Amino acid sequence: MDKRFSRLEALIGKDNLGKIKSKNVIVFGVGGVGGFVVESLIRSGLERLTIVDNDVVDETNINRQIIATSDSLGKSKVEIMKERAISINPHAQITAIQKFYLPENEDEFDLSSYDYVIDCVDTVSAKISIICRAKSLGIPVITALGAGNKLDPTKLIVSDISKTEYDPLAKVIRKELRSRGIKGVKAVYSSESSSKVVVDNNEHGRHSPASAIFVPACMGILIAKTVLDDLMVSK
Repeated sequence: MDKRFSRLEALIGKDNLGKIKSKNVIVFGVGGVGGFVVESLIRSGLERLTIVDNDVVDETNINRQIIATSDSLGKSKVEIMKERAISINPHAQITAIQKFYLPENEDEFDLSSYDYVIDCVDTVSAKISIICRAKSLGIPVITALGAGNKLDPTKLIVSDISKTEYDPLAKVIRKELRSRGIKGVKAVYSSESSSKVVVDNNEHGRHSPASAIFVPACMGILIAKTVLDDLMVSK
C-alpha cells in the first residue's frame, strides 16, 4: 500500500485527500515563491498540475529557490521542477510549459480546464492578465505579491487584494483591477516595510531586489495552503 500521504490523510480525512487528488491546478512562475507552491501542492497529494516558466536556473537563484543547486545550473526550471515533483509522487501528471506568460501570448493558455490559477510571475502586465482571465472564467485565482527586500516571514498575510497595504506592487495591481471592475481576488503579501536594496544583475541585464529564502519560501507554502483549503471546500 502506498503510504506517501497516510499522515496527511490522518489529518484532513480520506475524502479531502481524494478531492485534492482530483483537482487540476496551474502555476505561473516556478521561482522563489512558485517553486515552494509546487513543492507544497505535490507533497499534499495534488496529482494534476501545469507549471509555466521560461527561465533557467541561475547561480543567483541558489540562495532561495528550491530547485536551484549546483547541479541544476543552466537547466530549465519547469523541467527540473517536473522531475522533482514526479520523484515525490510518481502518480503525478505534470505538464511543463517552458514559456513566459505575457498579455501578447495569453491566447496560448487555455485556463478553462483548471480548478485553480496561481500567479507567481514578476511582470505586472502578466499578473493583471492572468487575474482578469481567471476571473472572467469564474476560476479561483490567487496572486503572489512582493517578496524581495524582505526578511520576516511572520509578516505575511492572506487578504483580498483590495485590502493590501505596504506593498507597492499591490498598489499598482489594485488600481488596474479597479479600473476593470475586477473584485474578489486573493493575494498573499508582506506587511513588512521593505528596504530599497537593488542588486545589479549583469547576467540578465536588469536590476533585481535583494532576497533571502525566508519570505518567498513561506509565501509559497502559504499560497499552497490557501489553495488547498479552497479546493477541499469546493464541489
